[in-house]
Amino acid sequence: MVNSEVDKVEWLKQTTPARIGTGRAGTRPTTAEQLKLRCDHAAAVDSVYGKVSQGLLEELGLFSVESGALDKELYLRRPDLGRLLPDSSLQTLKQRCIQQPQVQIIVSDGLSANAIESNLRDIYPALLDSLEVHKLSAGTPFFVLNGRVGCMNAIGDILHPEVVVLLIGERPGLITSHSMSAYLCYRPSYGMTDSERIVVSNIHQGGTPPVEAGAYLGGLIAKILEQQTSGVGLHL
Repeated sequence: MVNSEVDKVEWLKQTTPARIGTGRAGTRPTTAEQLKLRCDHAAAVDSVYGKVSQGLLEELGLFSVESGALDKELYLRRPDLGRLLPDSSLQTLKQRCIQQPQVQIIVSDGLSANAIESNLRDIYPALLDSLEVHKLSAGTPFFVLNGRVGCMNAIGDILHPEVVVLLIGERPGLITSHSMSAYLCYRPSYGMTDSERIVVSNIHQGGTPPVEAGAYLGGLIAKILEQQTSGVGLHL
């Protein structure tokens, strides 16, 4: 039982990673809190500008293509370019990927390379296992450098999958720079919007554990295929 205002603050601090009741020294944050804030901010910046290691991609059998944003500065200034794939990338997909797969898995660094490095080794095998349990088949997986969620549409127009799953790094905050999202869409194509996609977010060890998320995604994909829709039209 919480008996005092101090106890209430301490209870709240134990139930959330948010910065509450951090304390002050006069009119300013304490030195310890200020240093922690600067450390967390630096981690977020590093995640945005970081790179997913080639070793991780090779370990999981993922080849790479680029989005229309050829460097990180352009990616941040021009979100529209991250939704597009240049002709060279589209040709690579045509040559290397299975056409019309049941499930197409895509990985992208997005706004957090740390999220991919921290979670992909766990969520990717769990997702494959879950697809197998639901008797679903996957196409040729690959990695999109500097991708945005909307790149699903361009890829859908080239490979024509029934369902696309995009594992992408979320925008980092001051709580964690390791959070990933999984976006799913039924037969994505040019012009499809966010309302036609479904997202499972906050995937990391402090949120939804990546192994648990991978297992959940297989069942979600099965529902999408059964109902032949995604986004706001899907009944969960």
